[in-house]
Amino acid sequence: MIKVRVKRVYDQPDPGDGIRVLVDRLWPRGLSREKAKIDVWLRDLAPSDELRRWFNHDPAKWNEFRLRYWSELDKNISGLNALLGIIRGNGNVTILYAARDRLHNNAVALAEYLRARYGFDYEII
Repeated sequence: MIKVRVKRVYDQPDPGDGIRVLVDRLWPRGLSREKAKIDVWLRDLAPSDELRRWFNHDPAKWNEFRLRYWSELDKNISGLNALLGIIRGNGNVTILYAARDRLHNNAVALAEYLRARYGFDYEII
């Protein structure tokens, strides 16, 4: 079974991260490209600006955010294919996000989507 890691981009990179994929629409504030050690930036896989602003990292909106984001993902064939190719071709993949909340963010929602649609397991680091 394929397992995807989910990790905050500000956390120390680790050799076990494998391919590090940023899935935020905006570059993480105050973080240089060298320090981030990001291999791929799939900004088009992030929630739309409208959905991101609506959610505003409010845990009370989490369930509705996931439903809306999953609907966007269902329509984002090229973005999903890019990520699926990376996951299937590399084994170790870590999805990165910048939000402070480690449980209610787009990377966790994406990992849950990958589990529901493709059977990939995930681990939040």
